[in-house]
Amino acid sequence: MATFKQYTKKDGTKAWQFQAYLGIDDVTGKEVRTTRRGFPSKKSAQLKLNELMLEFEEKGLQKASATTFKEVYELWYENYKNTVKESTSMTTERFFDDVILPAFGDIKLDKIDVKFCQKIVNKWAENYTSYRLHIGYTNKVFQYANHIEVLQTNPFDKIIRPTKKEKKKEKKIKFYDVDELKVFMDHLEKKSSETKEKSLIQQYYAELDLALFRLMAFSGMRVGEVLALNFSDIDFNDKTVTISKNLSQTKQGYEVSTTKTKKSNRIISLDDKTLHILKKWHLTQRKLLLNNGYNKSQFLFSNIKNQYMTRNEIYQRSNRIADACKLHRIGCHGFRHTHASILFESNANFKEVQERLGHSDISQTMNVYTHVTKKVQEETAQKFANYVNF
Repeated sequence: MATFKQYTKKDGTKAWQFQAYLGIDDVTGKEVRTTRRGFPSKKSAQLKLNELMLEFEEKGLQKASATTFKEVYELWYENYKNTVKESTSMTTERFFDDVILPAFGDIKLDKIDVKFCQKIVNKWAENYTSYRLHIGYTNKVFQYANHIEVLQTNPFDKIIRPTKKEKKKEKKIKFYDVDELKVFMDHLEKKSSETKEKSLIQQYYAELDLALFRLMAFSGMRVGEVLALNFSDIDFNDKTVTISKNLSQTKQGYEVSTTKTKKSNRIISLDDKTLHILKKWHLTQRKLLLNNGYNKSQFLFSNIKNQYMTRNEIYQRSNRIADACKLHRIGCHGFRHTHASILFESNANFKEVQERLGHSDISQTMNVYTHVTKKVQEETAQKFANYVNF
């Protein structure tokens, strides 16, 4: 299974080379073939081939001479995707498809050294704000290659991770203040009232908008959490909503799955008006769905075909309402930010906001909302000055 050939080098001297089949790689299941050049004689080429075949027989493909980065990534990803939510694995896959595989994909592992890796990560640091994620995911693949013994050393162990002097770029968080939120809600209440005399479908969507955006703004729930709710999650006696699931995007479409983190599972209180609007909405929902032949609603918020609504649908509805009110657009997540910012202005503390939003760590709450509490901080300083009065 080997061929030997004499060839002429650039300097005019003769040398020998061989091409050989070594066997099947246990890791990838693919044939392993190798080409070696530069031997002074056919005999020395034969000796080297014998040595390689013996090494392969005893240890497998220790030197990664025929395994590409992409092949190891595919093996790693098969394990990885079973350890995270599908939406997370889809995001990871995009990182690899868009950035990591174009840089490393078809290169054999034994050709990837520290110098090459350093050039790549330096380039990532220049071009991507998320370069640390690219480095982290790439490192995981090299660690896996080392673990399954197709690579003896991990070149990413020796790279210097770039630290960019980032310009302090304040992330603009979109939200409504109290006055803007009132304009938004007043518009929805007026529209809901006006559609009573119109068609049931118009009434259905007018009341859906009112109930859905009221709940988002007055609970601080993530849009995926809202869209996964059933009517049974609302306790009208205790005046609470139980949050225990999330509507997530998968490769097959959307499905109800677990919440973002364990801390996201929570029970929070609701105000009387929000509960009244939800009750009224549920009656309209049941009426239209029964007319359309559906005996029971699957979700608290569904379309007229009794199917869940998607994040994109809510995003588009939010934009249309904002335009009609002549307000800036805040999308879906903006109502969560609205809830938090108004909580702070009502003198809620960070711990209370953390619990209500379902943040796993209070530092997350503080990091995201510090800038919207500036007004509260200034008022606190003034309260102190007023009290001591000197």
